[in-house]
Amino acid sequence: MATPHSRPPRIHTPVKIASLIVGVAFLLVGLLGFIPGITSDHDQLAGTGHDSGAMLFGVFQVSVLHNLVHVVFGLAGIAAARAASAAAIYLLLGGLIYLALWIFGLLIDKTGPSNFIPLNTADDWLHFTLGVGMIALGISLTRASRTTAPSYDNEVTRGDDRRIG
Repeated sequence: MATPHSRPPRIHTPVKIASLIVGVAFLLVGLLGFIPGITSDHDQLAGTGHDSGAMLFGVFQVSVLHNLVHVVFGLAGIAAARAASAAAIYLLLGGLIYLALWIFGLLIDKTGPSNFIPLNTADDWLHFTLGVGMIALGISLTRASRTTAPSYDNEVTRGDDRRIG
């Protein structure tokens, strides 16, 4: 029996699940960037800059900074998954950040000091894919949540567990 002060049941909306999955993936990728064998030429892992020779999965150029950004971005996604609105913002804003990073990667000299992250062509196109994918998830799953999830806003619970309002 619900009381007027009881909380509504936790609803695991698709947008929250997507934020959690994306966050865990970023966290995992960030950690994998520090593991020799998964990251080739690990002995050439630099703190920052285009001269880092380490390659995650032998394809994506990484540095300590690059890996830490993925770890922080992953933790943010996991934290955002606690609320649907935060999850949607994480996916949308994160997608925009990755699209901006894609454009940045296309415009810079990959062998110059402006490539401080570092980025290579594979990183650029992965950032494009992540940006588009995260935005698509944020938009489509937020719309889906609005049409399918029950709302508990502005409702008062009666003692017999029926909703008023």
